[in-house]
Amino acid sequence: MSLSRPEALLFDLDGTLVDSAPDLTTAVNRMLVDLDREPLQESQVRDWIGNGARRLVARALAGKRDIDVDPDGTDTALQRFFVHYHETLVDQSCVYPGVLEGLERLQALALPMAIVTNKPTAFTAPLVEAMGLAEFFSVSVSGDTLAVKKPHPGPLEHAAKQLGVDIKRSIYVGDSRADVDAASAAGSVMVRVPYGYSGGDAVVANHPTELTLTVLELAQALAP
Repeated sequence: MSLSRPEALLFDLDGTLVDSAPDLTTAVNRMLVDLDREPLQESQVRDWIGNGARRLVARALAGKRDIDVDPDGTDTALQRFFVHYHETLVDQSCVYPGVLEGLERLQALALPMAIVTNKPTAFTAPLVEAMGLAEFFSVSVSGDTLAVKKPHPGPLEHAAKQLGVDIKRSIYVGDSRADVDAASAAGSVMVRVPYGYSGGDAVVANHPTELTLTVLELAQALAP
C-alpha cells in the first residue's frame, strides 16, 4: 500500500516523537515515595503510558494497567505527580532516532503539522520546546485542551480544524491503542511507529505492516 499526499500530518508526542518514559518513571516513583509506596520499574511505567497523566497515576496506585475505576487517593497522588514531573520533565527524555530528520523532510514538503497528545498543556509546550520540535508544529492539542481526550476523535478533529484541513484526508502518527482508536473514530489514516508505548495491545502489534513506519520512513514514503 502506498501513501498518498495528505492535507496534513498529526503526531502523538510521548512514545512517537519523544521517549519520555524515564522522566515519567522518576516522577511516578517520587509520588509513590511521598505516599509510602514501593517504586516501580521503568518497564512497568512504559506499559501504562498513553491515556493521560491521571490514568498513569491511577495505574501506578493500582499496580496494574487494566482498571475500571480510579483508586482512592488518585486526586491527591496526581497533584504530587504534577509537582515532581515539573521538576523532571526534561532530565532524561529524548527525541527518537530519525524524528528530527523526518520532520525536516516533511516540513520541506510544505505539509501542515500538529501535535495531538494526552499530555497536560502545562507539560506539552515545555517538552516540545526543550526537544527542539516547536518549529515544526503550528498547532498543539493537549489532553486538557478539550473536555475529551484520545481515544475520543475530538482532539484530532480539533487539530485538523485549527489547521484548516479535513481530518479524513490527514494522517495521524502514533504508537498506542488510544491513537489507533482515535484515528479510526476520526476517519483518519493511522501510521504506527514501530516503537513507543503499545502496552502490549494486539491491535497495535497487528497494525498493517505498510502503515508501520518511523517518522523518517514516513517522510521518505511521502516524498514525490
